[in-house]
Amino acid sequence: MLKLENVWKTFNPGTINEKVALQCLNLTMEEGEFVTVIGGNGAGKSTMLNAVAGVFGVDSGKILIDGVDVTNLPEYKRAKYIGRVFQDPMMGTAATMQIEENLALAARRGKSRTLRGGITRAEREEYVEQLKILGLGLENRMTAKVGLLSGGQRQALTLLMATLQRPKLLLLDEHTAALDPKTAAKVLDATQRIVEKDHLTTLMITHNMRDAIAYGNRLIMMYDGHVVVDVSGEEKKKLTVEHLLSLFSQASGSDEVDDKMVLS
Repeated sequence: MLKLENVWKTFNPGTINEKVALQCLNLTMEEGEFVTVIGGNGAGKSTMLNAVAGVFGVDSGKILIDGVDVTNLPEYKRAKYIGRVFQDPMMGTAATMQIEENLALAARRGKSRTLRGGITRAEREEYVEQLKILGLGLENRMTAKVGLLSGGQRQALTLLMATLQRPKLLLLDEHTAALDPKTAAKVLDATQRIVEKDHLTTLMITHNMRDAIAYGNRLIMMYDGHVVVDVSGEEKKKLTVEHLLSLFSQASGSDEVDDKMVLS
């Protein structure tokens, strides 16, 4: 469902601020895989996600989604393949619109516009059922303005909006990092339920090693712009933070794991 072949990306080439963010990055994800991505600051995690989403072009290499070469496609043309949830809970929703209106926008994304007005009864019933999955009681607040919701509620709503049309690929860019631990746990549980229900191919970046181990069926760790650890199946189920740190040291030849990742 996703294939990265020898992807390179350098920012500010030829200047004193030159930074090689991705180097010879290779990654293949099968349909339905839920891959968590861990790594220190500057490891290339968010750069990889942005490259897949088309936020910027890569210097060389190929990016394929469901067999389609999207390497040279602009961000808006890749949007039909991708659902995305950002770190900032304010980015994925329209604050001045109602919950049901936000869901209607997400449900109709990419479809032909018509003069038919409003939200039908059937659509509203469907939105209620979808909101129940989140377990936050939002199904009882359908006409509430999204700007009145908490950060966690908005992030959970963004997650639901990003998956309403079952994207080929779901990208989660540290989508719980701005939330308190209790709320983050709720959003992660909702993520797991939605991903499993719709069998979504998912790439989730996190700084939290325990979350990276607990969620998904495969874990990769990045260092210096490429993948240095890749575990799945039974091996992943048996992982501990200590074992993961040991694998990182062996694979990268470095003990440089930043404080944020360890303290998480």
